[in-house]
Amino acid sequence: MNPLIEKSLEQGLIFAVLAIGVYFTYKILDIADLSVEGTFPLGAFVFSRIALAGLDPITATLGAFVLGALAGGMTYLIHSKIKINALLSGILTLTILYSFNLRINNTSNVALTKVPTLFKMFGGTSRIVFLAVLVIAIKLLVDLFLSTEHGYMLRITGDNPDLGLAMGKNPNTYKLLGLMLSNGLVAVAGALMAQSQSFADITMGQSIIVTALASIIIGDTFLKNSRFLKPTTRAIIGAISFKIIGGIAIDRGLAAEDLKAITAFIVIAFIAYNNASAFGVAKFKTMKRRKIQNAKYKSSVEGI
Repeated sequence: MNPLIEKSLEQGLIFAVLAIGVYFTYKILDIADLSVEGTFPLGAFVFSRIALAGLDPITATLGAFVLGALAGGMTYLIHSKIKINALLSGILTLTILYSFNLRINNTSNVALTKVPTLFKMFGGTSRIVFLAVLVIAIKLLVDLFLSTEHGYMLRITGDNPDLGLAMGKNPNTYKLLGLMLSNGLVAVAGALMAQSQSFADITMGQSIIVTALASIIIGDTFLKNSRFLKPTTRAIIGAISFKIIGGIAIDRGLAAEDLKAITAFIVIAFIAYNNASAFGVAKFKTMKRRKIQNAKYKSSVEGI
């Protein structure tokens, strides 16, 4: 396998965890949560701090999840308790996290070449196989959670908060839960990326939300008509496809510095395609409904 494509596949699996995390806010809660651009490097820096302290990589990765979840809770407090717009709440959180991330290790870049990582712990297994097993395990846990009462109420909160209130549930509780799970998983993705690259950097989270959205949108565009694939599966396939497309583009001569711009254009193109498709379907249904109504009217007139 081409080394560049192999690395793209590895990163695609890591970004699959990111996409599943963002799925909670973007698709379920319908919240534009930009705090993930702060929680992604947060996961990397928390992992590096715990690993450098001598603890095992599993504990360090779980620590990243906990701190990421707490960061999601902070976004919830700013949004729901102080009554600040969700978009601005995310921006404020990522701004706070920028300084917090620098404080964790008192530096903007941390080398991890000499610390134990999950990849070293499971050194007998290839990175891609290990990440594939990990991603599938996370996907199954998320699917299991979404099939529970709390998962059902989380989806109701995103679709119709008033229905949740009518059922005697507090929508804010599930909004908090969704934001914490989302940012916790994003932080895990950041911790995995730091272990993959052997360093943590303060700029790791820049435009990461675009990558997550691209993964989700690509998966939904090509696989939305499949009744057998759950949204989490589509997010995983979208993330892997997106990174492989980027790897192929670079292999064919695309400059690496142009990749972020291309990513944005890909998101715009897919959203435009989805909007056009939705408009076309709605127009077709309207024309079909009018045709049926005209036929019924004509039939009634002829009967008279």
